[in-house]
Amino acid sequence: MFVGDDWAEDHHDVEVMDGSGRRLAKARLPEGVTGMAQLHAMIGELVGDQADEAEVLVGIETDRGPWVAALVAAGYTVLAVNPLQAARFRDRLGVSGAKSDPGDAHVLADMARTHSHELRPVAGDTPAVEAVKVVARTHKTLIWERTRHTQRLRHALRDYFPAALVAFEDLDAADTLELLAKAPTPARAARLTIAQISAALKRARRTNITEKAAVIQAALRAEHLGQPEIVATAYAATGGALIAVLTVLNTQVKTLQGQVEAYFGQHPAAEIILSQPGLGPILGARVLAEFGDDPHRYTTAKARKNYAGTSPITRASGKKKVALARFIHNDRLIDALMTQAFSTLKHSPGARAYYDRQRARGAGHNAALRQLANRLVGIFHGCPKTSTLYDEQTAWPHHAENVAA
Repeated sequence: MFVGDDWAEDHHDVEVMDGSGRRLAKARLPEGVTGMAQLHAMIGELVGDQADEAEVLVGIETDRGPWVAALVAAGYTVLAVNPLQAARFRDRLGVSGAKSDPGDAHVLADMARTHSHELRPVAGDTPAVEAVKVVARTHKTLIWERTRHTQRLRHALRDYFPAALVAFEDLDAADTLELLAKAPTPARAARLTIAQISAALKRARRTNITEKAAVIQAALRAEHLGQPEIVATAYAATGGALIAVLTVLNTQVKTLQGQVEAYFGQHPAAEIILSQPGLGPILGARVLAEFGDDPHRYTTAKARKNYAGTSPITRASGKKKVALARFIHNDRLIDALMTQAFSTLKHSPGARAYYDRQRARGAGHNAALRQLANRLVGIFHGCPKTSTLYDEQTAWPHHAENVAA
């Protein structure tokens, strides 16, 4: 039995289909316990006395949330359908361009019926890794938000207060935010004393405070092009809002970092993941969160590499054949893996030798780094599978020999 579930925030359009494509039932169900009970009742009535032998496949365009968790807990096989896949499949069933929620439910049910072997079942991750995912994703989101707000502050300062860009290297640093909040305009910043600047640097635990304070004061008092006073005051008001947001983000990023480390440390696979080169508690938590811990999700190392987005895709037509980087991928995962690959250049002789070999063959920095990340994913795949810690000689036998030579 095949179920298409087109979900919205407050309701679900579902259609139940048999193996021949015949519609057995359809309904609009409310979100929550009531809707789930109605879905169970609908399917139970259709399977009748053969409930123990029936297999129910559900196609839905998401892989998370309480509704999906309830479907998995009920014993249904839940197939996570990418919205882009569903859109392409919809075009196969009709060329009019018509679209509706019940129609999408029909498309999802038919996809589950005809293409279940090519769709990805929702992973059976443990609650422990789900908890890691919640805090790790939020932590990374706040870091991205901090970067966005820092860039907005940089653009504002460039327009009315260029001296600040010369005086301060890190606009999101605690001492920078404190001084900008105290003196948000060029005129007020020029009146900052060495004692005030030194106090801020001291609270931020900087070194060489006397020297740095003198450099900052000189930069703030140097002549720069600026704006009329009324315009600068208006910019200062908007900059103050950005500074306040950045201050809060810094606090919350630090708080969530502790939560990420705590939840990651409780996971059984933490030791194996931390043995991987370039992975610490934060980066390791992100990799674990995005890969999950279902032992049956990735049947081969190639499947894990494809999901990670590190393996290339091939486009071949006639005599033309090119290998391209994947642009459809999990942004959070590929970000963590590329960061890991860059870090291993200093911590793993084998990884460094592999990277240098790719560069010697003509690959650019990003391409060589992506190939290194792809190799690291393959190494990572074998460690949890065999409950083995990372070993440099085992991971890079050929490259390690070249380094030794």
